[in-house]
Amino acid sequence: MIELLDYAFMQRALLAALLVGIAAPAVGIYLVQRRQAIMGDGIGHVALTGVALGVLLNTNPVWMAVTVASAGAVVMELVRWYGKARGDIALAMLFYGGMAGGVMIINLAPNGSTANLTTFLFGAITTVSTADITAIVILSAFVLAVSLGLRRQLFAVCQDEEFARVTGLPVRLLNLLLAVTAAVTVTVAMRVVGLLLVSALMVIPVAAAQQATRGFALTLAFAIAIGVLVSLSGTVFSYYADVPPGASIVLLAITIFALVTALAAPFARKRAKTIARREAQGTLEEKAAAGV
Repeated sequence: MIELLDYAFMQRALLAALLVGIAAPAVGIYLVQRRQAIMGDGIGHVALTGVALGVLLNTNPVWMAVTVASAGAVVMELVRWYGKARGDIALAMLFYGGMAGGVMIINLAPNGSTANLTTFLFGAITTVSTADITAIVILSAFVLAVSLGLRRQLFAVCQDEEFARVTGLPVRLLNLLLAVTAAVTVTVAMRVVGLLLVSALMVIPVAAAQQATRGFALTLAFAIAIGVLVSLSGTVFSYYADVPPGASIVLLAITIFALVTALAAPFARKRAKTIARREAQGTLEEKAAAGV
């Protein structure tokens, strides 16, 4: 395995995988907590238009995707606030409009083709350039600064918006910041796992961690550990097996989720029985105290 580091493109690929493996679960834990696990997938659809605009305007697709995806994420959050009954319809049009717009724009570009979109749709980590690495490092730093630096505030907002508002937190601003951070995470990860699979890397490590841990901090740490493990392992496996890295990373994440769930199930049943026994004992003590 050590010979991989002799190649510059694999050095960049492994660095990108490491950063994405940390950043994706760090944001995904808040989306899972808010029951918005599919949000990353929707942002990925919108980001496709940004990628296509980057190709059309001959600029770095990553930065253009950040701009368009962030704007789309803000719109999604505003729809969530004000859309009410028809909010799901508006979001569906935004998602599929972003995908259709990306395909249309890329075909209008003189040097574009649908083949150019494949690397962004499904990931092409071995083609990550030095400019891409610079963008990924900067954007990952932003994601981690928000998701870890504001973890208490974001946790409070995601757990109970009304309570957070009563305590004086700027709920709307924090929601918008989380939406933008999720959009940035999607664009960071698109060269590694692809826009169509990025949501899986944001959600599955968190879901696996929740099976085996209790408490926000421990779940976050375990989710990041799983994210890093599957990102690096999937990248190495894809190199030796000559298979798509994005698919390898996601399938490894699903495998770990299944293993963790299977191993944690007996402990969960034992814990449930213990809780039920304590509740029953408490009920008996209450009845005895009341003279029943």
